[in-house]
Amino acid sequence: MTAGETVLGRVRDALALAPQPAVTVERAYRRGRTLPDHERLELFVDRLVDYKAQVRTCTASETAAALADVLAGLGARRIGVPAGLDRSWLSDWDGTVEEDRADAPAPRLEALDAVVTASAVSCVESGTIFLDGSAGQGRRALSLVPDVHLCVVDLSSVAAGVPETLARLVPERPTTLISGPSATSDIELGRVEGVHGPRTLVVIIRTDV
Repeated sequence: MTAGETVLGRVRDALALAPQPAVTVERAYRRGRTLPDHERLELFVDRLVDYKAQVRTCTASETAAALADVLAGLGARRIGVPAGLDRSWLSDWDGTVEEDRADAPAPRLEALDAVVTASAVSCVESGTIFLDGSAGQGRRALSLVPDVHLCVVDLSSVAAGVPETLARLVPERPTTLISGPSATSDIELGRVEGVHGPRTLVVIIRTDV
């Protein structure tokens, strides 16, 4: 028996001898909160801007024009998209579109000017966007490796609080949480962007879906 096994064995023995709690603690989480559309939009935009994301609102019919305008402003000519992205969103853009593949190596993704994805659900309370790997969102690498991420969010998918947001997710799916561009202040409290993901996050919120 190794030293590690000995220690773990003693921990198991101690846990077996410890008294079991007699009362189960009830978690009275707030659930079912709602907000009117205009309040959800205003608060969500406020959170995103506070996180240094760029935000644009449009109607569903204006999605293609909004994406084309943003991509042109970024100077993007070659973008990556997940296989299931609605291609009508890119009908007004004349650059190169590369559909992601599961076996595409990271260096190839890094060479893209930007990536465009949909989203699963978002949370007003925390200003967080959730991607769950669905067809229009793709694998994690696609939204984490390129330096620019354009994410389309339907206002109807934006929930008021964390419990309401989590209730819309499928726990078994691979979930990526996005709260603004990638940034860290771990080193001497100096903000460094782009360490763990895109340095630029552009959120296009469709208000009538």
